[in-house]
Amino acid sequence: MLILASGSRYRREMIGRLQIPVVADSPDIDETRRPQESPLALSVRLAREKAEHVARRHPGQWVLGSDQVAMLGDEALGKPGTTERARAQLRQCSGHVVEFQTAMCLVGPGDSLEHLDTTRVRFRRLTPASIDNYLARESALDCAGSFKSEGLGISLTESVESEDPTALIGLPLIALARWLRQIGLMID
Repeated sequence: MLILASGSRYRREMIGRLQIPVVADSPDIDETRRPQESPLALSVRLAREKAEHVARRHPGQWVLGSDQVAMLGDEALGKPGTTERARAQLRQCSGHVVEFQTAMCLVGPGDSLEHLDTTRVRFRRLTPASIDNYLARESALDCAGSFKSEGLGISLTESVESEDPTALIGLPLIALARWLRQIGLMID
């Protein structure tokens, strides 16, 4: 069985695609960015801390932590939480490339593995009307950068570059499936 160190319904649903037994356990850690910490380092640190925190509650089990940070240049775009902040984030993204850094850490009996996927999303030029239409039709207030690619958000883009399209949703399933085969939790 795999323990998912997350309260994210998106990650829980994604692991469901792999059809393995999984239990979710929210890590409840401080996700504040440290001074001088790059967004990339933030995503890796948080994935590791989530996995390690939950692993202490489940000794001998394999625990998966993951985190995603959307970056516009050196600025981290978090989950907006409000429509006004989502609107501001999408105005910033308009016509620009946003990098989504999705980190994953698997901690288990005597081992740990880490993976980082970078997905580059080129946003088309967005009008105020297109932003308002998107936010009225798509619940994206709990998504990094206000961008929900698995829904209507894909209409905001010109292109998406990634090795693993599931990473953009929040969990790189290609790498995870490889790890699960490696540790014997998933059969070919």
